[in-house]
Amino acid sequence: MSIIKIVEQQAEEKMLHSVTHLEDALSRIRAGKANTHILDGIKVEYYGSLVPLSNVANVSTPDAKTITILPWEKSMFKPIEKAIQDSDVGITPENNGEIIRLGIPPLTEERRKQLVKLSRTEAETAKVSVRNARRDANESAKKAVKDGTPKDDGEETENAVQKLHDKYIKKIDEVLDAKEKEIMTV
Repeated sequence: MSIIKIVEQQAEEKMLHSVTHLEDALSRIRAGKANTHILDGIKVEYYGSLVPLSNVANVSTPDAKTITILPWEKSMFKPIEKAIQDSDVGITPENNGEIIRLGIPPLTEERRKQLVKLSRTEAETAKVSVRNARRDANESAKKAVKDGTPKDDGEETENAVQKLHDKYIKKIDEVLDAKEKEIMTV
């Protein structure tokens, strides 16, 4: 495989990683509906080490306004409640001895606007990553041309990388639009 194709492949991998990271980051932003991903960052103390909440309990959404957490061991109720209260989720857990419930409160208009702003910041970070991947690929293509690769191949690579850039920037905009719509839907 030529150096030019490798440059294109690496650029596409970096751009795809940026989009994937954005989707993951946006899934953690609470949009007024119950979503188990908002608990993904929570770590619970379990026999002396911190483990993800999903490793010590079953997390589910029985309806659009509730998340339920069913610990696998009765002794985990207190540590799970403490971890949720100490996190930035902003929801107080309700424990009835059998299951922990998180009632998702409706978002205020001001909070929705803050979440949209946060989503846009995440999207802009992803766009910067895509642009950096394009820049790196173009620099590699120019270096390859200096090292003896035909100039036409270098220009062809730059055009291909630009098309990839445009494709992934469009994808980021689509992901952001979908998240904004989800957040602003009452």
